[in-house]
Amino acid sequence: MDVASKIREHMPVVCSNNKEFGMVDRVDGESIKLTKDDYGQHHWIPLQWVTKVDSQVHVDRPGEQVMREWSSVAPQQTQMAGDQMQEATTSY
Repeated sequence: MDVASKIREHMPVVCSNNKEFGMVDRVDGESIKLTKDDYGQHHWIPLQWVTKVDSQVHVDRPGEQVMREWSSVAPQQTQMAGDQMQEATTSY
Protein backbone atom coordinates (compact mmCIF):
# COMPACT_ATOMS: atom_id res chain seq x y z
CA MET A 1 0.00 0.00 0.00
CA ASP A 2 1.47 3.35 -0.99
CA VAL A 3 1.65 6.34 1.36
CA ALA A 4 -0.91 8.43 -0.53
CA SER A 5 -3.62 5.78 -0.14
CA LYS A 6 -3.24 5.90 3.68
CA ILE A 7 -3.76 9.67 3.90
CA ARG A 8 -7.27 10.84 4.76
CA GLU A 9 -9.00 14.23 4.96
CA HIS A 10 -8.44 16.18 8.18
CA MET A 11 -5.52 14.05 9.39
CA PRO A 12 -3.04 16.16 11.37
CA VAL A 13 0.31 16.72 9.65
CA VAL A 14 3.29 16.79 12.03
CA CYS A 15 6.89 17.80 11.50
CA SER A 16 10.02 15.92 12.59
CA ASN A 17 9.96 17.67 15.98
CA ASN A 18 6.46 16.18 16.47
CA LYS A 19 4.51 19.46 16.27
CA GLU A 20 1.38 19.79 14.20
CA PHE A 21 1.66 22.38 11.43
CA GLY A 22 -1.37 21.58 9.30
CA MET A 23 -4.31 19.36 8.44
CA VAL A 24 -4.84 17.38 5.26
CA ASP A 25 -7.40 18.81 2.87
CA ARG A 26 -6.67 16.12 0.25
CA VAL A 27 -3.98 14.35 -1.71
CA ASP A 28 -3.43 16.39 -4.86
CA GLY A 29 -1.34 14.41 -7.35
CA GLU A 30 2.16 14.06 -5.88
CA SER A 31 1.40 16.60 -3.14
CA ILE A 32 -0.70 17.00 -0.03
CA LYS A 33 -2.97 20.02 -0.05
CA LEU A 34 -3.32 21.38 3.48
CA THR A 35 -6.51 22.99 4.78
CA LYS A 36 -6.58 26.78 4.79
CA ASP A 37 -4.51 28.51 7.43
CA ASP A 38 -5.67 31.41 9.63
CA TYR A 39 -5.22 33.77 6.66
CA GLY A 40 -7.40 31.68 4.31
CA GLN A 41 -4.41 30.31 2.35
CA HIS A 42 -3.90 26.70 1.24
CA HIS A 43 -0.38 25.23 1.17
CA TRP A 44 1.01 22.14 -0.59
CA ILE A 45 3.78 19.81 0.51
CA PRO A 46 5.33 17.02 -1.57
CA LEU A 47 4.41 13.43 -0.74
CA GLN A 48 8.18 12.77 -0.81
CA TRP A 49 8.45 14.45 2.59
CA VAL A 50 6.17 11.87 4.24
CA THR A 51 8.04 9.35 6.41
CA LYS A 52 5.03 7.47 7.78
CA VAL A 53 1.27 7.60 8.17
CA ASP A 54 -0.54 6.38 11.28
CA SER A 55 -3.21 8.54 12.91
CA GLN A 56 -1.11 11.46 11.64
CA VAL A 57 0.96 12.26 8.59
CA HIS A 58 4.63 12.55 9.60
CA VAL A 59 7.15 14.51 7.51
CA ASP A 60 10.95 14.39 7.48
CA ARG A 61 11.75 18.00 8.40
CA PRO A 62 11.19 20.49 11.25
CA GLY A 63 8.20 22.82 11.12
CA GLU A 64 10.18 25.99 10.39
CA GLN A 65 11.76 24.34 7.36
CA VAL A 66 8.39 23.02 6.17
CA MET A 67 6.89 26.49 6.27
CA ARG A 68 9.85 27.95 4.35
CA GLU A 69 9.62 25.27 1.66
CA TRP A 70 5.90 24.59 1.22
CA SER A 71 4.11 25.99 -1.80
CA SER A 72 1.26 28.49 -1.67
CA VAL A 73 0.38 27.68 -5.28
CA ALA A 74 -1.02 24.37 -6.48
CA PRO A 75 1.71 22.28 -8.16
CA GLN A 76 -0.25 22.14 -11.44
CA GLN A 77 -0.50 25.95 -11.44
CA THR A 78 3.24 26.20 -10.85
CA GLN A 79 3.92 23.82 -13.75
CA MET A 80 1.49 25.69 -16.03
CA ALA A 81 3.12 29.04 -15.17
CA GLY A 82 6.54 27.57 -15.94
CA ASP A 83 5.27 26.20 -19.26
CA GLN A 84 3.79 29.58 -20.17
CA MET A 85 7.07 31.34 -19.34
CA GLN A 86 8.94 28.78 -21.47
CA GLU A 87 6.57 29.45 -24.37
CA ALA A 88 6.93 33.22 -23.94
CA THR A 89 10.72 33.08 -23.96
CA THR A 90 10.96 30.71 -26.92
CA SER A 91 8.35 32.45 -29.10
CA TYR A 92 9.70 34.82 -31.71
